[in-house]
Amino acid sequence: MKNSFSFLELILTLTLLTFLYTIFIPKHNTSNINELTSKLSLYISYTRYKALIDEKFDNTDSLWHKKRWTIKFFRCRNSEDGIYYSIYSDNNKTGHPSSEDSLKDPLSNKYIYSSNYCKENNANSKYVLLTKNFDIENVNISCNNTSSLGQLSFGNDGKVYSRLSNYENESEEYEIKSPCEIKLRTKNGEEGRILIENLTGYVKK
Repeated sequence: MKNSFSFLELILTLTLLTFLYTIFIPKHNTSNINELTSKLSLYISYTRYKALIDEKFDNTDSLWHKKRWTIKFFRCRNSEDGIYYSIYSDNNKTGHPSSEDSLKDPLSNKYIYSSNYCKENNANSKYVLLTKNFDIENVNISCNNTSSLGQLSFGNDGKVYSRLSNYENESEEYEIKSPCEIKLRTKNGEEGRILIENLTGYVKK
């Protein structure tokens, strides 16, 4: 019963995503930061729903939790190229996801992914290149528990994790216990915020 409900929920979400993309973004008079927070909120919501219907638990794999659906922010190989993000399920559990591990934008059918070279290509969504396309100078995640810019991983029970443990049988480590804020700042000082609720993963812009 839960799986069928979640599948219907995903269909409704995709319909809503299509509507929101069409109605709200992009607009020619919309600032970079407003356009970005709208797109990013939609992508994170889609990641959350993907996690709800995609059960990763495997009692034969003590590191199954590393496959949870994740959004992670990175710096480009050349720091002058800025910041990007990818959304993925790390099927090889290496911490280095490929494009094939990544989520596809349901509207464009492009991967929500970039390599650390931060080069645009026809297979990947350009919107992941935060500095190149939105002039983002800094990303700060209030619940960051990594040595990098940070990540959020979603469980199929609605819980959210700030990191995925490299150790066996630690699937519940790094669960966030309070709402987590993603703060984005452009080079000209504009700021945008996205709030992710703990326990449910609900996204607020």
